[in-house]
Amino acid sequence: MTTPTGQRMRQTLACTAAANAYQKQFGIDLKRRVVDEGEPFAIVQADTPHEIFHVMDIPIITNQWWSAYISAKQLSGRYFEVMAEHGYPENSCKYCSLGLACTLANDPKTAPWGGLPTPTVLVARLTCDCIQHVFGQWAEAMGTEFFAMEAPAWEHKDPRWFAHSNRDWDEIYQPDRIALMVSEMRDLITLLEKRTGRRFDEAKLHHLMERINEQEGYIWEANQALAKARPCPVSIGEQMSNTMIPQWHRGSDWAVNHARRFRDEVLDRIAQGQGAADDERIRLMWIGAGVWHDPGFYQALEERMGAVFVWSMYMPFAGPQYIRELKDRPMEALASRICSMNEVLHLPPWMNGWMESEAERCGLDAAVVLLPPDNRLSQSGTRLTALSLEQAGIPVLMIDADMVDAKNWDHDRMVTLVGNFLTEKGLA
Repeated sequence: MTTPTGQRMRQTLACTAAANAYQKQFGIDLKRRVVDEGEPFAIVQADTPHEIFHVMDIPIITNQWWSAYISAKQLSGRYFEVMAEHGYPENSCKYCSLGLACTLANDPKTAPWGGLPTPTVLVARLTCDCIQHVFGQWAEAMGTEFFAMEAPAWEHKDPRWFAHSNRDWDEIYQPDRIALMVSEMRDLITLLEKRTGRRFDEAKLHHLMERINEQEGYIWEANQALAKARPCPVSIGEQMSNTMIPQWHRGSDWAVNHARRFRDEVLDRIAQGQGAADDERIRLMWIGAGVWHDPGFYQALEERMGAVFVWSMYMPFAGPQYIRELKDRPMEALASRICSMNEVLHLPPWMNGWMESEAERCGLDAAVVLLPPDNRLSQSGTRLTALSLEQAGIPVLMIDADMVDAKNWDHDRMVTLVGNFLTEKGLA
């Protein structure tokens, strides 16, 4: 197994430590509820309606969060060896299948929490060919049910969907697709009520959606200020922590208050002229999921070259994809948020249309793209987005590496690769 080479992230915000502490305690409480006390829970993909579970007070473990958690503990290499031993191809999609690999390893001594108990259900949208296989076989291995949600074709191809998605969501995301998602959500609610004895309250959903709008508004306000600020006040490692940890708890009192606190700290750093780097000279865009096994990677070039990763998808996504005018139709508004979440991040024309606009809005000089060799969804639109950015005058470096598998990753080599690219493009 490759020796881990990841480095820790340097923290500048007080709220970053608070977010990490909250998530650590959440993990402890979640383990108590799920593992020790045997509460019903679900394993779900990131692009599924978490709000349904929050309203019903059913704990969820998000597959992507669980994969990142396993990867941060440097366990992915061993678990992928186990998958190969079970006959799975070595080029399986790593991000979505790491949880399955952990279950197949069946090794309580190494697994976080000693491994997961049997969930009430596993839930995923069928956004690519591998999802049905991964979740179907994972459910079988855990002796439970897989609830699949459709991902029908999106015919409304507006490259500037983000400009009016908050208000015109019922048109942009198509009434038929929204109606299908609502129907499936109601089927999911029926299943959960039957299996857990807990009841869904649509009035609680309406309140939760209002609170989510407030939370995402704070994050979006911080991002708009950050995009204009010179220097960039916060590097993307801390942007990710302070955006995504609240996202896993979106709409809760803690999440709303933390988003407000994050906004306030960002605005305060801007007012004081503080930057992520002492001498910012290059503003970079990161396209792809985070490199969860090496969070210190993003800050490695800040002092050496004044190169700051200003942008990743996580923080600016809060505005166009989460905020919704409810129109007294909370289920439909939620469906519009969920039904194309993966598509706008991974497929043209939505992905490249948004990211071209974001590069201009944030004044970015170059883009670095994570291109996981075994993740087809992350590749399909990414290459076209790279081409679009290059045609818009933004140099692009594509890195063949994985967000959770550190096997082919070396911190120093990757930092040198990016540094050489910036030098070759005349930016350093």
